[in-house]
Amino acid sequence: MLWQALALLLIIEGLLPLVAPSAWRRMFERILGLSNGQIRFFGLCGIVIGLISLALLA
Repeated sequence: MLWQALALLLIIEGLLPLVAPSAWRRMFERILGLSNGQIRFFGLCGIVIGLISLALLA
């Protein structure tokens, strides 16, 4: 199950660079301008959303 989840993550992560490489590049340029605190906040939000999703789906 873990390997399937990782494979799905790779597929989803690869969609934007495949479909819209210029938008992907702009997104990363914006991310480089964020402070460490802002990046940590978005990471925390992702973890919380993932945990809630797992709890609801389990």
